[in-house]
Amino acid sequence: MSIEITLPDGSKQPFADGTSPIDIAKSISPRLADAAIVAKVDGDLYDLTRPIEKDATVQILTAKDPEALPVYRHSTAHLLAAAVLELYPETQLGIGPPIDTGFYYDFDRATPFTPDDLEKIEKKMWEIQKRRLPYERIYTHKEEGLRKYADAWMKCQLIDERAGEVFTEYTLGPHFIDFCRGPHVPDTSRLKAFKLLSIAGAYWKGDEHNKQLQRIYGTAFFNQKDLDEHLKQIEEAKKRDHRKLGKELDLFSIQELAGPGLIFFHPKGGIIRKEIEDWMRDQYLKRGYSLVYTPHVARFDLWKTSGHAGFYAANMFSRMELEDVEYQLRPMNCPFHILIYADRQRSYRELPVRLGELGTVYRYERSGVLTGLFRVRGFTQDDAHIFCTPDQIENEVVDCLQFAIDILKTYGFEKYTAELSTWDGGASGKYDGTPEQWQLGENALRRATERLNIQAKVIPDEAAFYGPKIDVKLYDAIGRPWQLSTVQFDFTLPRRFGLEYIAEDGKAHQPLMVHRALYGSIERFFGILIEHYAGAFPVWLAPVQAIVLPITDRQAEYARSVQKALDAAGIRAVVDDRSEKVNLKIREAQLQKIPYMLVVGDREQENGQVAVRHRKHADQGAKPLADFIAEIRALIESKAVSE
Repeated sequence: MSIEITLPDGSKQPFADGTSPIDIAKSISPRLADAAIVAKVDGDLYDLTRPIEKDATVQILTAKDPEALPVYRHSTAHLLAAAVLELYPETQLGIGPPIDTGFYYDFDRATPFTPDDLEKIEKKMWEIQKRRLPYERIYTHKEEGLRKYADAWMKCQLIDERAGEVFTEYTLGPHFIDFCRGPHVPDTSRLKAFKLLSIAGAYWKGDEHNKQLQRIYGTAFFNQKDLDEHLKQIEEAKKRDHRKLGKELDLFSIQELAGPGLIFFHPKGGIIRKEIEDWMRDQYLKRGYSLVYTPHVARFDLWKTSGHAGFYAANMFSRMELEDVEYQLRPMNCPFHILIYADRQRSYRELPVRLGELGTVYRYERSGVLTGLFRVRGFTQDDAHIFCTPDQIENEVVDCLQFAIDILKTYGFEKYTAELSTWDGGASGKYDGTPEQWQLGENALRRATERLNIQAKVIPDEAAFYGPKIDVKLYDAIGRPWQLSTVQFDFTLPRRFGLEYIAEDGKAHQPLMVHRALYGSIERFFGILIEHYAGAFPVWLAPVQAIVLPITDRQAEYARSVQKALDAAGIRAVVDDRSEKVNLKIREAQLQKIPYMLVVGDREQENGQVAVRHRKHADQGAKPLADFIAEIRALIESKAVSE
């Protein structure tokens, strides 16, 4: 009996029933078979050795295909678990998925893993790799699986929750078998480049009420060159870690007495934040937004009306009671802006209404996921909401996206991508709004990207439940992607709050509403900037733009007069008049990443000059103070990001 296989080029070929993808690859080319990682059969990923039992469309995936790398990394995670069980057979297995940067595996073991253990485990992984052990897929009945894993509490939970009446497992050698959907590479010899990276604690299922496990992180690539480049990037990322630099440069802190996830901006960090916020507020006014300021707390009834009390309850802080009325710290700004819009009747003549605010919100995040400035409990969003008519919406989206691009250029981000998240056509029932609203919203977003020549990747069935959205991701100085700006339609809140405007026909109509956050949050954007610039901020953002360094005490008074002149010109400057050698002062100023060091000795004092030293370009020579002021003012006013 034969089956018909359709290949990517559209050709059809007969094969014996039960033919595997690797057999098909060999029939096409031995080179393709050698390069194969996994197969796609009728859109589903298959092991290369899995039999195909019906007519199907088959694609052989290699290292060139994006879907192959997660499979490769998942297989490496299984290799890690097999090595752990050979070395420490008492260990129980949790889960081991691929992630964007590699993979991890969770283990339940009484004795903590150590860095020395990581070396042993990685060595064992390479030993197993050389054995060419196959990843074998087997089928198991649920009842049999629960009996087999009776002593493995995590596996029993997973099988009980996720397995059908028959589920798949994978073996790897005599010691390793795991409940897993797969697929995997054919055998361990396919795994050419991997590295174990770190050990961390992780709660089972991410819930701090559950048992804490030990998580081993690793990464894997198809070749050693890509692995080496990734490891180099990791080392560079460690140097740029905003938590490390935030402490070294005295920018911010998190105070234990106040609580986790709450950020304290120190004076230097406060200056940078002021510059970021001032730029945004100026842009609001230039681009036709109205600035608003709203409370940090409101009656709980507001959140019932908005729907947050239901669908967002797990992310909200506990309620408080005042005068027998329940109040709630705000997790979002949108209901407040809606109340301002709804405070009086609106005419079509005054639309669009654009309300913008740098509003602080409070969201409950588990302590285990809090990360410096990137994941916090209190943060400030550059939040704006636009209320407009259907014929205005496309231009409004274009303006929002152009605003987002202008932010990237202003702060020195040269590369970005965009994603357009759409609904499922209403198939699941999980999305709000009518088909007509979704079509209007998605078309407006799509046309806006076309008008700006933005290549937006469409992500089906990933919209917010209340409307489609566009997300913009930037790439930093070392090539890491960061989610930044978002532009989102909302079909829900205008209806919930009964928003209206009086149209030309004299009748009340519901306005369209767009959520728009471009920095995302001030805290997170600040952290991204720290890491992008490795703490060496452009002159216009630098908390100290110039430091005056007298060589001896004789120049102390002149140094202070230079500082006063700089201050008068709007340049943030300080004097280091300590009785220390000037080379020490220069070295410390370099460590603080101050853009300009102005050394003054007898000659500079006599001639009204400063000897300019740049943090990156070193000695720039002596020049009149007025010339230096003119040069640095030009950099500040132009918002220059390159040095």
